[in-house]
Amino acid sequence: MNDNRNFTLQFLGAAETVTGSKYLLTLDGEQLMIDCGLFQGLKQLRELNWKDLPVDVSNIKNILLTHGHLDHVGYLPRLVNQGFDGRIWCTEPTADLVEIILKDSGKIQEEDAERANYHGYTRHSPALPLYSLADVERTLPLLHPVADNAWMEISPEIKFRFRKNAHIPGASFIEMDAAGRRIVFSGDLGRPGDAMLLPPEQPEKADFLIVESTYGDRLHPTGSAEDQLLKIIQKSIFNHGPLLVPSFTVDRAQDFMYLIWKLKNENRIPDIPVYLDSPMGLDVSKLFLKYPEWQRLDPAIFQEVFKNTRMVSSIEETRHLARNKHPRIIIAGSGMMNGGRILQYLEEHLDNPRATIVIPGFQAAGTRGRSLAEGEPEIKMHGRYIKVRASIERMQSMSSHADQNEIIKWMSKIKNKPERVFITHGEPHSANALRVKIKDTYGWSCHVPRLFEEVSL
Repeated sequence: MNDNRNFTLQFLGAAETVTGSKYLLTLDGEQLMIDCGLFQGLKQLRELNWKDLPVDVSNIKNILLTHGHLDHVGYLPRLVNQGFDGRIWCTEPTADLVEIILKDSGKIQEEDAERANYHGYTRHSPALPLYSLADVERTLPLLHPVADNAWMEISPEIKFRFRKNAHIPGASFIEMDAAGRRIVFSGDLGRPGDAMLLPPEQPEKADFLIVESTYGDRLHPTGSAEDQLLKIIQKSIFNHGPLLVPSFTVDRAQDFMYLIWKLKNENRIPDIPVYLDSPMGLDVSKLFLKYPEWQRLDPAIFQEVFKNTRMVSSIEETRHLARNKHPRIIIAGSGMMNGGRILQYLEEHLDNPRATIVIPGFQAAGTRGRSLAEGEPEIKMHGRYIKVRASIERMQSMSSHADQNEIIKWMSKIKNKPERVFITHGEPHSANALRVKIKDTYGWSCHVPRLFEEVSL
């Protein structure tokens, strides 16, 4: 690399935390972002969403999205408000997901502000949404979907392609050639044994590697997710109460729907009613039929799964179901329990000793999900505390993130020695554990960046 050139990478999110993914790449006067996500969880992180980025947004001409989760795309309307009007590149399923997720997010932002003003639990007068549905509508025309595995040139010196990585439909890692260097952004890595998605592809070259570390410090349980879910459902039926599944509505909800259908189809559980209470989850489920080339399963199986699941659309039906204390399975967003319709069910059933609540995967610090997973005796809901008397069950085997061994194996086809590996999207202990494992396994130089740190490439 010519030392006179300005070639840098700045970590505007997902540094020392699992949330708010944003990376800014600068090559001389050319700037582009990889991902543009919201911070979630801890208050000091969420407050960053209200601040403008410490960069001149008008200089950013392109954004590349690894996938459609809110912590990777949810800041886009804010960036548009700050002056971004370039292209947002993504895979075709990701473009559909971004539209679904941003519209849902904009609606929730507006409703939360309205609720806070109505009930008076806000220090602001009035409380304002982070962004509105109108802001989302200004963002969506900037989306530029392209096929995976197709090289795209965005300047004479920068080209990239998306490659499948099995996290959710449309999710990819990014291979980028910039100024004669190959840069690989892992995005959120999925698992090779995912029941529904095709296994992740693997990079063969990386001069610089940016890799996630959500589960960089642990291995997933080897037991069957199906068998674990079976035991939880049986226990819930024995307790004569509802089973609540707070679920990420992109992929995880569909995983639960599929496993429950499979258990019923094999006559391992009775024909207990199953509900998906998430308008967004219904829209996302349709993408599994629209993009079969990203799936392992035959679309005909998805059709059967959907027939087994009753879709809830109105909030009135949500309130009715929440008050019902009979055995049933409710899958509702959001997965970390900091928003969405699951809150209606938690308010009714956190203190119900007959109810069962599933912890579906990783829970970020500062979320209700993390509090429940850590055994907090009471949870704050809309300004008041509710005692936890429901049974809490964890399902770590349902994770859509690769564990330490799976991350290490994903790197195994890289033939050259990267000049540097940057470990992101993990809490400090996870990131450091993965750093040590990569160094011991491959002898590669690794660095765990700090938030807003800028490094020269």
